[in-house]
Order: sequence, then structure tokens, then C-alpha cells
Amino acid sequence: MSIRPFYDRWPQYNRRLTEVIGAMTDKQLAIRPAPQHWPIWATVGHTAGGRAYWLCGVLGEPGAEATPFPDPLNAEGWEDDLDHPRSADELVAALDTTWAVADRLLDRWTPEMLNEEVERLYGDQRQVHSRASILQRLITHEAYHCGELSQTLGIAGLPQIDLWWPDEV
Repeated sequence: MSIRPFYDRWPQYNRRLTEVIGAMTDKQLAIRPAPQHWPIWATVGHTAGGRAYWLCGVLGEPGAEATPFPDPLNAEGWEDDLDHPRSADELVAALDTTWAVADRLLDRWTPEMLNEEVERLYGDQRQVHSRASILQRLITHEAYHCGELSQTLGIAGLPQIDLWWPDEV
């Protein structure tokens, strides 16, 4: 048995995010909620990069080379280079390719594997994470940023990301 049934809404969340971002113009992607905060494109890039970091970099899942983040533990994220804005096409590709890594593991991992732990060095601090805790971190991280993005989009009069609206039957 795979873990997909336990995370059955994650594909929908990813699809809803990519649908909204894919329809945006460069000008819309450059909107910032406040001058000191990232533009929309940087928040989305950070979200996609987080998947590559945790899944490929920390957990060792294959597929980083097929994403825009082939060295997720050592390279700077897109949000670290605000002088290089990313387009909707680039952001959707980053979301799609990093989602492919997550999507594959949902079918390959078993419930028993969720308790397996990995060690991560953060600076000089040793941290231990279970596979389950990393998946929870990613899903909540993405939901957090989708909420943040939705507030910014709503204030700008743009369509928001509704993660939970049921699919049409």
C-alpha cells in the first residue's frame, strides 16, 4: 500500500496553485504585498525550491536534475536573486517538475516508511526529521504561502488560490 491515500488532496493543491500562477502576467507576478516582502514570483519560486530542497536534498529522492534546482542543498533559491524575475512559464515549470518528485514518492513510499528518520545539518546544528514530518512541513509550507499569495492577489483584485474548493463533478 502506498501513502497516496493519506495525502490525496496534495495534487489538487498543486494544481490550483499552478492554474492561478500560470494565468498571471509578469506585471502581476511582480506585485509585492509590502515593499519589504517578496514579489509573488519569488514566493512561488521559494515554494517550488522548498520541495527540491527537502525531497531531493534532504531525503535523497531522485529528480532534482529535472527541476530548475539541480543542487538544492548548495544553490541559492530564486527568491535570493530578486534582480532576476521569473515568468509564469518558468514558475509553472518549477512547480510541475518539483511536483513530479513528490507525486512519484506518493506511490512508492509505504506507511511504514513514514517513520524513517533522516539527519540534517543546519549550520552546526544537528536535526532529525521523519519522512512524515517532512511531508507535513511541505504541505503546510505550501498552504501557508498559498494563503499569503491569496491575500496579495485579493487585495490586487486578482483571482485567488482556493485550495479546498471541490472539483467539478
